[in-house]
Amino acid sequence: MSRPEVTTDAFWEFERAGWERAAEHYGRWGDTTAFVAALLDATEVESGTRLLDVACGPGYVSQAAAARGATPVGLDVAVAMVELARRWYPGLTFVTGDAQRLAFADASFEAVTMNFGILHLSEPDRALAEAHRVLARGRRFAFTAWVEEGNAVAEIVDGAVAAHAVPVTLPEGPPFYRFADDDECRRTLADAGFEPGSIRIETVEAVWRLPTPDLLFEAELDAGVRTAAVLRAQPAERLQTIREAMAEGVRRYADADGFALPIVARVVSATRS
Repeated sequence: MSRPEVTTDAFWEFERAGWERAAEHYGRWGDTTAFVAALLDATEVESGTRLLDVACGPGYVSQAAAARGATPVGLDVAVAMVELARRWYPGLTFVTGDAQRLAFADASFEAVTMNFGILHLSEPDRALAEAHRVLARGRRFAFTAWVEEGNAVAEIVDGAVAAHAVPVTLPEGPPFYRFADDDECRRTLADAGFEPGSIRIETVEAVWRLPTPDLLFEAELDAGVRTAAVLRAQPAERLQTIREAMAEGVRRYADADGFALPIVARVVSATRS
């Protein structure tokens, strides 16, 4: 790989630093793994596929792709996250890099995926264009993005913060739910060079099981970035109130095995023409 320039705007640095801090706690999240199979299906990953797993985090997509016989390369902007992925999946390849300035030659991969990484980029349009560039012609790219409606995590977390948090100013980034909109997905992918007629948008529903009502708050505080920054800026009494509100929200989804939170995401894919 060559060594490209990296993005240096305030939101990019905020997200990069946040994931460096959050990496050691990332195992608290169990929600993103529920969409990995659909992501790999959308990109037609099979034995022998050369896959670029952009914003790989601890390597969930790479590991699942390798289980199908593919040859994945995981890439993440956070050094700590790449080190975690290497520890968890030592037989696989993980590198540090910028999704918005990929250090790979044109048409290097037969599939490219981004599992919720698009929500954490300052220039998602540029990242989509880069994914298009490194993808072989006739092959598919796919990403996932959260949907607000019907998503218990969004309902609980956004509700608790809106009701109880003091305002906090964060570096300005793209709207979090930008890619929950089908028309926006189609327009942006077409602008990035993907074949408009090949674009597929699937709504996938899953369940995230929590063993305790406090786990959601703990994951948001320790293993996230945007919400974590808001929570960490709260006075102690406000933070405790938010914690209690989130726990009460989780309790509404109790069943015989713990707490079952419905979660919803878009799986968006397209072909490089």
